[in-house]
Amino acid sequence: MKMLEESLNKKVSLLLKDNRAFVGVLVGYDEYMNMVLDDVQENAENTEKKLGTVVVRGSNVVRIVQI
Repeated sequence: MKMLEESLNKKVSLLLKDNRAFVGVLVGYDEYMNMVLDDVQENAENTEKKLGTVVVRGSNVVRIVQI
């Protein structure tokens, strides 16, 4: 939880269970590690999509990296 607190309003990369990667600005989270990211770009199997604002369920996150 400390890492999430330190990453608020900073760019992070999330690796999800389905091997998608989300890169965006962490704007919020809760005690279950559900996260809200803004200006998100999704990278999955040679494709890139801009998604805007996304809510990610904490149980789907494999790795969080501050970039």
